[in-house]
Amino acid sequence: MGKLLIVGTVAFDAIETPFGKTDKILGGAATFIGLAASQFDVQSAIVSIVGDDFPQEYIDLLKNKNIDITSLEVVKGGKTFFWKGKYHNDLNSRDTLVTELNTLADFKPVVPQNFTTADVVMLGNLHPDIQMSVIDQMTKRPKLVILDTMNFWMDNTLEELMRVIKHTDIITINDGEARQLTHEYSLVKAAEEIQKMGPKYVVIKKGEHGALLFHKDDVFFAPALPLEEVFDPTGAGDTFAGGFAGYLAATGNASFNNIKNAVIHGSNLASFCVERFGTERMVDLKRDEINKRLHQFKALTQFDIELQ
Repeated sequence: MGKLLIVGTVAFDAIETPFGKTDKILGGAATFIGLAASQFDVQSAIVSIVGDDFPQEYIDLLKNKNIDITSLEVVKGGKTFFWKGKYHNDLNSRDTLVTELNTLADFKPVVPQNFTTADVVMLGNLHPDIQMSVIDQMTKRPKLVILDTMNFWMDNTLEELMRVIKHTDIITINDGEARQLTHEYSLVKAAEEIQKMGPKYVVIKKGEHGALLFHKDDVFFAPALPLEEVFDPTGAGDTFAGGFAGYLAATGNASFNNIKNAVIHGSNLASFCVERFGTERMVDLKRDEINKRLHQFKALTQFDIELQ
C-alpha cells in the first residue's frame, strides 16, 4: 500500500449555479483530493487547517474514509477558510463573490512524522511558500511530487511558485494557466517550456474538453466523458488530482503508460463529482459505479483504425 501526503485547503464553500445554490457546505482542495484518493488502496494524510466552527461530522467523514487527519489543525476560536462563487450559464466561467482566508492566513503546515517518507506528495492549490514548506519537511525524496496551482499565484507570487515548480515531477494546470506561465499559445510549446522548468510530466486540463499529458516527445489525450447533467464543477479539478495521485500512489509505477492510466482514473472520478453540489456525490460513491464508468471511458477511446 502506497503512502500519499495531501496538502491543501479544508474549507467551506457556498455555490450558486444555474441549477440552484447552497449555503455553506464542505469544500476545499484537500477534501476533494482526499475523497477521490480514498477510492484506491493507499494510506493518505491531509495537512491543513480549520477553525473550531468546522463541524465534527465533517472530520468524522474524512476519518471514515481512512484519511489520517492528525495534521488537520483545529484553531480554537478560529474561523475556517470560506469561498463563495457564482457560475455562469456555461459553467466554464465563474465569479468569486467572497474569499475569507481566516485561519489559512497564518497556516504553517506540519507533516505527520509517519508521512515524511510518503511515496507521493500531492500539493493542492495553495500559496507556494506553504507547498515548499511541505517539500522541505520530507525526510526522503518522494517518488513523485505532484503540483496543482492556478493563475492567482502566477500573478502574485511567481518567484515563489517557480521555486516549487523546480522541485515538482508532475504539474497539473489548465490551458489558460499553461499559456500564462510560458507566454506560449501553443499547448505543445507551453508543455515543452514547463518541462524545462523542472517537471518531467505536464498535465494540461481543458475542462469539458478533457486533459492532455506531455512527457518529452510523447503526448496523450484523455477526453472528458459527455454527461447529461453537470450541477457544480467546483471540485472537479481537485477530484481529478486526487484520483490521479491516488492511482499513482496505489500502483507505485511512474512510467508514462501508467500515468496515462492515472489521467483516465482522475477524469473518471471528476465526472462523478460534477453531478451534485460539493462533495455530495463523492461521499457515497461505490466501486461498481466507478468501474462501470471506466468501461464507458474505454468504449469512448478505443477503436481500430484500418490503414489503406
